[in-house]
Amino acid sequence: MQDENTVPQALGSEPASAADAAVGAPAAPAAGETTEAMPSLEESLRRAELLAEEHHDAWLRAKAETENVRRRAQEDVLKAHKFASEKFVADILAVKDSLEAALANENQSAENLRAGVELTLRQLSSVFEKGSVAEINPLNEKFDPHKHQAISQIEAPGVEPNQVVQVLQKGYSLHERIVRPALVIVAKSGQA
Repeated sequence: MQDENTVPQALGSEPASAADAAVGAPAAPAAGETTEAMPSLEESLRRAELLAEEHHDAWLRAKAETENVRRRAQEDVLKAHKFASEKFVADILAVKDSLEAALANENQSAENLRAGVELTLRQLSSVFEKGSVAEINPLNEKFDPHKHQAISQIEAPGVEPNQVVQVLQKGYSLHERIVRPALVIVAKSGQA
């Protein structure tokens, strides 16, 4: 039997009480309670658009800064190439001035002229040394095709084959890179 206080429910009928009806729905706040309201879709979209705009602006600024850095670096490289020899040129101008001074003096003896030329040559050698220009004078050394250019071969008794027996023109290197190879004559091999 059923209890008198309980009312039988049929399937599909309305719930017996309001509490039963609220099971599937969110509960209404009681008096004095506050709930955090979920932002509306429009508000969420507006916030997302503002954030996207900020990120896009930051990206554009970063891209522009990167382009400026790249451009400045290219300009610095071009200036470095263009003016790399400025110090060397300033030093070599003193040598030119010495030569012009020697030519301007018409009343000088041969000894004074020679002494002036020797002084100017020492001045030029000093400039080369400062600029890391090294002289290649391979007399009596073994022929090296990376540093020397053989003009001819001659028979030289008592000299090893492929040894430099005469230097026609000295060579020069800049920081160990050959600027001009030495022009040389080398000893022939004894075998024909």
